[in-house]
Amino acid sequence: MSKDILKHELVPSHAVLSKSEIEKIFKDLDFEIEHLPRIKINDPVVKSIDAKKGDILEITRDSPTAGTFITYRLVD
Repeated sequence: MSKDILKHELVPSHAVLSKSEIEKIFKDLDFEIEHLPRIKINDPVVKSIDAKKGDILEITRDSPTAGTFITYRLVD
């Protein structure tokens, strides 16, 4: 029996960004893609959402102190 890991309460929301979303975000943040933290291609969530090497993920976490926290990871 396999379980959907994306529904686990400790797994934050992950989404693969489109090319236009990437361009807008990195223009607004004045940030280079090369400086992003990495997430491994064999990470269970990466596999679950069918992300590919080179994709950029937007990870949205809820924090009791910071509210909603968004971070980005490069699939490597």
